[in-house]
Amino acid sequence: MPNNLKALIVVLGLAVAIFWFAKPIALLFGDERDFIRRRNVWFALTITAFVSPSFWLFVLVAVPLLIWTGRKDANAAALYVLLLHVIPPIQVEIPAVAINRLFALDMYRLLSLCVLLPVAWNLRRSKQTGESRNLTSMDLLLLAWGVLQTFLFIRPDTPDAIELHDSVTNVLRRAILFGTDIYLPYFVISRLCSSRRAISEVMAAFCLACAVMAPIALFETVRHWLLYAEINSVWGGDLMGQYTDRGGGLRATVSSGHSLALGYLMAIAMGFWLYLQTHVSSKRARLGVMALFWAGLLAAYSRGPWVGAVLIYFVFAALGPRAMPRLVKSLLIFALIAGAVLISPLGDRVAKVIPILGGTVDTYNIDYRERLAARSWDIITDNPFFGDQDAYSKLNDMRQGFGIVDFVNSYAGVAVFYGLVGLLFFAGFMLLGLLKSYGTSRQFQRSDPDLALLGTALVACILGTLLMIGTASFMFGYQKLFYILGGLAAAYIKLGAQSARSRTVRGAAPIA
Repeated sequence: MPNNLKALIVVLGLAVAIFWFAKPIALLFGDERDFIRRRNVWFALTITAFVSPSFWLFVLVAVPLLIWTGRKDANAAALYVLLLHVIPPIQVEIPAVAINRLFALDMYRLLSLCVLLPVAWNLRRSKQTGESRNLTSMDLLLLAWGVLQTFLFIRPDTPDAIELHDSVTNVLRRAILFGTDIYLPYFVISRLCSSRRAISEVMAAFCLACAVMAPIALFETVRHWLLYAEINSVWGGDLMGQYTDRGGGLRATVSSGHSLALGYLMAIAMGFWLYLQTHVSSKRARLGVMALFWAGLLAAYSRGPWVGAVLIYFVFAALGPRAMPRLVKSLLIFALIAGAVLISPLGDRVAKVIPILGGTVDTYNIDYRERLAARSWDIITDNPFFGDQDAYSKLNDMRQGFGIVDFVNSYAGVAVFYGLVGLLFFAGFMLLGLLKSYGTSRQFQRSDPDLALLGTALVACILGTLLMIGTASFMFGYQKLFYILGGLAAAYIKLGAQSARSRTVRGAAPIA
């Protein structure tokens, strides 16, 4: 407990400073009462988590607080993304009677059940949102992906897996968890964010959450102290990715669950900020927030998110207005920043993990990915359509680290277990959102540059995500943001269609 209290003091001190600094910016995109309420709930949940000796005591406080806040909030989707990583995604099994197990509970599911589920219920009942009942092509692809996950039983990576069999209870559990973990966030965000301000507010709330995490990440790597790690130990959770060194430095995790997830969150926040900063007049604030996200990226010390962040940065520049001058300017800025980092004290640490700069630190990770790709391809070619649900038992030569088979390529993980049909549903869902968002953005390039730029940011973040999930397991922030981005893309596409219809109506000649 003393270590927890010390860590809590550090977290609160840094968070107070960031919330104070960020308030004027946040109010550009949302209501002050919502901001204050969300901030206070963030502090209440953080304090409760650090001082609580049990996860269930935390739940006892969190559930009524989240339900009350969700009902009060004008944009529950913004509340959801702000609190998504208020604590680490520690999973604790719900005690069960008469059956072996129900399912594990974590902060992700608490937010879905307490904040999003009431909103989804209201959306379905509201007569003013009749369109929410209509299924789009993105909806259908996502639901098809859910059906496949529900009815294909993947035997877990455990010694007794071959003895495990599927049951009606397991099928129902998988269906419920797909609805709770995947479809519910997508559905609420895609339907609730029906205006430009609502989408921007969600992006701003996510940036605020990452802005709070960034200085904590920097503190963790400088002081070699993971501030949230003790919570997992006290609660008896099963959270991987605790203290991990790379090149002599600690890889920060904060409340993300893993350093890779932290880096990914920072990269997406940076992509959102590229659009949001166009509404901020203070150059110091624009540069300060961007520096925070890059500090968080460096503290995570993860190569994949670094590459993803660079891709997002250049895609946004290449697809935005005045593309060529902006791209040249972006290249110059990137070259200057990269040069400054390489000649700084951090330069040696950065260079050591980048193979093209002669880095040799953790090159075994690259070798493992190459071997995994080859072994995965063998299984996929043997079971091309619906995959091999017993694949873990055939990959014993790929066990490493904690003795598990680590699918550090989300596409390989999907194709191995669900085949090319599953990969079509999984990737097709996001690719469709990408293409339609790009088309909408180009449509409004001249008539509504701000709406076009909003779409450009989403396109850049989706492309960055599609790259980064190819270098990481599909878990924690990677999984959540994948479907959140899909929801934002669907909302943006609908917004573009509505805007186009309203312009057509206003421009139509009167009928004689």
